[in-house]
Amino acid sequence: MTRIIFLALAAFAALFAAPASAERVRDLGTFQSVRSNQLTGYGIVVGLDGTGDDNFAYVTQAMRGVSDRFGLQLPPGVNPALKNAAAVMVTADLPAFAKPGQRVDVTVSAIGKAKSLRGGALILTALYGADGQIYAMAQGNLAVGGLGVSGADGSRLTVNVPTVGRIPDGASVERAVATGFETSDVLRWNLYQADFLTATRVRDAINARYPGMARVEDGVTLALRLPYGANERAGIMADIEMLDIDPAEAAARVIVNSRTGTVVISSAVRLAPAAISHGSLVVRIDENPTIVQPGPFSDGETALEHDSTIDAYEEGDRIAMLQPGASLAELVDGLNMLGLSPSDLVAILEALKQAGSLKAEMVVI
Repeated sequence: MTRIIFLALAAFAALFAAPASAERVRDLGTFQSVRSNQLTGYGIVVGLDGTGDDNFAYVTQAMRGVSDRFGLQLPPGVNPALKNAAAVMVTADLPAFAKPGQRVDVTVSAIGKAKSLRGGALILTALYGADGQIYAMAQGNLAVGGLGVSGADGSRLTVNVPTVGRIPDGASVERAVATGFETSDVLRWNLYQADFLTATRVRDAINARYPGMARVEDGVTLALRLPYGANERAGIMADIEMLDIDPAEAAARVIVNSRTGTVVISSAVRLAPAAISHGSLVVRIDENPTIVQPGPFSDGETALEHDSTIDAYEEGDRIAMLQPGASLAELVDGLNMLGLSPSDLVAILEALKQAGSLKAEMVVI
């Protein structure tokens, strides 16, 4: 298993050693105004088969509001004990340039003690944006991938998550988000990951096609001066997104997943001269107890005589020497000679970092 892991790392090394291929601008970042907006709302799911919130106060209060909306007044102090209803949070992403009348998917999640939302229907629910305005209205039957059942003796069986469901095209857009796409003086384009070299290469490629249009604001953002009007801007933006760019090489970084033992080393990692010795002290103790019987007609007692054998030795007492400027492939080959496990590899990388030999950032997740 260890050898397979190191062979995989070596394969990654060979892959990363190849020259970086060109990538499209649209794969490196996005225009600032062309983004989705998060919507959320509080609603009620009805029609459940006894798996609702029962006497959950929020459900009772919400159902009183629904009843009042239709002219049905519940008597004061009456608890309807709604086992077939559940209080839920409804969330959705409003795509960029979404217009009234278009449909978006919604996710419905129970917030109380409902056991399952399977078979339920969401009552008309308003979805609000961060500014407190209503941008969509959601309603419909839930599609739930999970299943939860229980027996009279208290035993339960749950498959996936039955308290979360989706309604495809479950919300109708009621308000469009103003983006300023066609009227703003400057449109900004943002890299997914900050990098000054990549930002300058994108700027140079844009200015080569449209002289003087782009300038770098920081390691993430480019400011573009485009002609006014949605028709003209759309054509230029589409052309810019298809430009080929050679992005900068990724920073030297070692990623360690402390939970799974996964180690990923980027191709830019380099090492200063270092010698690595890896050895494990093994202590083995064997117990061979012997039963000792007293002589015939004596007053002695049966006794247990201990016989212990102790052996100590060291495994893997090999040393790997890394030359100046060693690459990822050489690092993997050197550590593979030592027959390391993933946990041993992490320990050695941390020691190299502390010694100043590992020229990379270590990130533990």
